[in-house]
Amino acid sequence: MAMSGPVRVRFAPRPTGIPHVGNVRAALFKWLFTRHHGGSFIVRIEDNNVARRVEGVEEAILDSLRWL
Repeated sequence: MAMSGPVRVRFAPRPTGIPHVGNVRAALFKWLFTRHHGGSFIVRIEDNNVARRVEGVEEAILDSLRWL
């Protein structure tokens, strides 16, 4: 299957808790795929359940991605 344009991959964790191994695995594989194809890796923190939101999690998500 040929790609019609630049690759854009989105990683969209929810801010309901600190990142776990599943989040890290998904982000890593998506980043590797994007890097291989010379595309863009987009981080979009989806906050559509305000009642379950945990303070400070956005920073923890971004810090863990920077660490990777």
